Amino acid sequence: MKIHTWISALRLRTLPLALSTIGMGSFLAEADSVFNSSIFIWAAITTVLLQILSNLANDYGDSIHGADNEERVGPERAVQSGVISSKEMKYGIILFAILSFVSGNVLLYVSVGIGTKLFFWFLGFGILSIIAAYTYTAGKAPYGYAGLGDLMVLIFFGILGVGGSYFLYAKSIPSEVFLPALAMGALATGVLNINNLRDADSDRNAGKNTIPVRFGVGFAKAYHWILILAAIMLSAVYVFLRDITMIRLVSLVGLPLLFLNGYKVSSTKEKKDLDPYLKQLAISTFIFMLAFGLAIIL
Repeated sequence: MKIHTWISALRLRTLPLALSTIGMGSFLAEADSVFNSSIFIWAAITTVLLQILSNLANDYGDSIHGADNEERVGPERAVQSGVISSKEMKYGIILFAILSFVSGNVLLYVSVGIGTKLFFWFLGFGILSIIAAYTYTAGKAPYGYAGLGDLMVLIFFGILGVGGSYFLYAKSIPSEVFLPALAMGALATGVLNINNLRDADSDRNAGKNTIPVRFGVGFAKAYHWILILAAIMLSAVYVFLRDITMIRLVSLVGLPLLFLNGYKVSSTKEKKDLDPYLKQLAISTFIFMLAFGLAIIL
């Protein structure tokens, strides 16, 4: 029973979204002939570990701060259920923080070398990523409760996740890379927005000031469309700048899935019915990344 609860706490359905950021950065690197398989493997491992760390910290933090309560309509969390204690969850958080740190250092070893100026820069980014993963809902002043979750997701899943991974390959970054980077960040923010829409009532009572809580459900649904359309437009601008022929855009099969998600989220009346679309957008983002990546390297 406890093993199943731990597996549930890992929230494996979020991992395709995390891998989408590394995948996009890697496709962009391949398009510029700087891809390296060792960097890709360790970047993917580090990203997965950081995502799991964030998921465990979120489970712990929301339980401690009261967002996970009987009013919450999403899946029951591990600490909330009582099957895993707060102390045990802390140990899980520490374990994945250590694993993330070790994996991140191996990534830096194979990409920029130990002791170089770039090593210390990216070591700092890595430590910030670990801190950000924990302090989203945990700690004394979680930024998720201050309404900064969307901005942080845009930064870490977009600019740092895609742009940072590309830099590890190329040791430089052209400005146009930030277009698909921000596109992936926008879609990741969309996943968070669905989560926040679903949990708006319990978040309001717990003082978690997400966008749906601050501005209302109607605004958040319009905002969701803005995120999806922004991701598509940013990707299209990159395609235009790189002069990618229209025939190669046929492989962008992920677009209908993104439009479908926008429609479903905006038309769903009951908050509890939004949960499937969180997973659907995460998988759609992964498919969009694969399709876009193939379009730019074929």
